[in-house]
Amino acid sequence: MKIIMLGAPGAGKGTQAKLIAKKYAIPHISTGDIFRENIKNGTDLGKLAKGYMDRGELVPDEVVVKLVVDRIKADDCADGFILDGFPRTIPQAESLTEALAREKMVLDYAIDVEVPDEVIIKRISGRRACTQCAAIYHVDFQPPKREGICDTDGSELVLRNDDKPETVLKRLNVYHAQTQPLIDYYKKEEILFAVDGTRSTDDVFSEIEEHLGD
Repeated sequence: MKIIMLGAPGAGKGTQAKLIAKKYAIPHISTGDIFRENIKNGTDLGKLAKGYMDRGELVPDEVVVKLVVDRIKADDCADGFILDGFPRTIPQAESLTEALAREKMVLDYAIDVEVPDEVIIKRISGRRACTQCAAIYHVDFQPPKREGICDTDGSELVLRNDDKPETVLKRLNVYHAQTQPLIDYYKKEEILFAVDGTRSTDDVFSEIEEHLGD
């Protein structure tokens, strides 16, 4: 079973990807993990990617696709995989489709976790992080026992810059401009299905299970 996850930042696609990976015993693969692993192991592709990153440049699509394809050719992907965070753009999607075809592979599903922008902004801007242990709380969904204080070590909880509403809105604008078109792309490929990500984690996963089967 070969799956990609789609959805805006904060939609919960990473959480669902992990649940799917556990249920169906397939690896959950993120581009960040692939970069770190290749750089750590000093592979040729890792060195190439690190060169771009050290210069503050975006890693070119062809390098990212090679890294992804190299990863999904590993033995643990024999029964499938779930890609989280890639592809992000139409050119990346097209390159991935072509690369998979060369390996005689096709994607089975593209799962879109749908959440309105205003819900995502509330979700993310409500997060609070411990300044010491980095534990994450939420003012509405997972508040600390004492407001503004970490339950674990008593340190101050803060709103990180990445979680501020104006920052979240910028990230959402980038998503809608670059990644949203992927929904139409995979709809044309007839492998897309969408789930309502505003519900509980368990309810969202139950719908995904129903669609994927046993």
